[in-house]
Amino acid sequence: MGIASKNQSIQDWITQQWVILFGQRIDNDKYQWLLGPFGGTKGIGLKFVEQLAKDERLAIDKQRKNKGLLDSIQNLGLSEIELKKLSPDVIDFYENTSNYDLLLKAKWNPFFKIFGTIIKGVFSRRIEQLNVPIENLEDASGLTNEIIKLVDSRTNEVKRTIWLRTFKSTGQVVYSGVYETCSLPNKQICIKAIFPLPNGNATVILTPSVGKNGELILDSSGQRIGDSGFYFLLRDSKGQLWSKFIKSFKDKLVVKSINDRITATQTLTLWNLKVLEFKYEIKKTTHNKVYSA
Repeated sequence: MGIASKNQSIQDWITQQWVILFGQRIDNDKYQWLLGPFGGTKGIGLKFVEQLAKDERLAIDKQRKNKGLLDSIQNLGLSEIELKKLSPDVIDFYENTSNYDLLLKAKWNPFFKIFGTIIKGVFSRRIEQLNVPIENLEDASGLTNEIIKLVDSRTNEVKRTIWLRTFKSTGQVVYSGVYETCSLPNKQICIKAIFPLPNGNATVILTPSVGKNGELILDSSGQRIGDSGFYFLLRDSKGQLWSKFIKSFKDKLVVKSINDRITATQTLTLWNLKVLEFKYEIKKTTHNKVYSA
């Protein structure tokens, strides 16, 4: 049995050992679709961007404007029928994400709120990652919306896309995630959101589809490893990789545009019970954000 690395906080060691005990060892070659960057042991947040660029010998791009989570909506592998149905506003948001401002509302299921409080107190503040609000946000709270591209300095090819979101009021990092597409073993193309954690990451793989009103639906409702869904990954003290698929936890995001107004609703469920709902108002702006290290 694997042993989690010892040179880290006891909280992180315990959670990583849980993944080892209840997860499975994975092989690099067979699980390329699942792999993604891991975080360090001394916080994630802004530090992660610079460390990832250094580790992968990439440069932080400061030239591009109109940066998107996707270089092209075609990367999702949607059918021609779905692409024609998909809202042009939603396409523009994904291809030019940096041109938008975000407002966030949040509503907890009271039963699960205590778990959110524990996670935030034990992990989130310390590692500067996954800082979801604990209080219900009935009045929209502004988020920064920064797309950071890491490029090969020789070819200028984009190698990594990072979506960094912080609360404008406090500067606290809410999410720092790497976004890309992947092809599952069944050849289904999905969006993969990778949230670095100490010696590992939390990865959400979402299957795209288009609703009847042109909305983009991203759903992580798989049943087993190899499907869309929520995964923990880590590297143990000997460098072996482990993964735990959390079947009971699901994430669904619906992005739609009605009368030129873009909104997104993200619903997190556990054991088929709603845990937390985020509602985003997405507004186009005229200014662009440039990351400065």
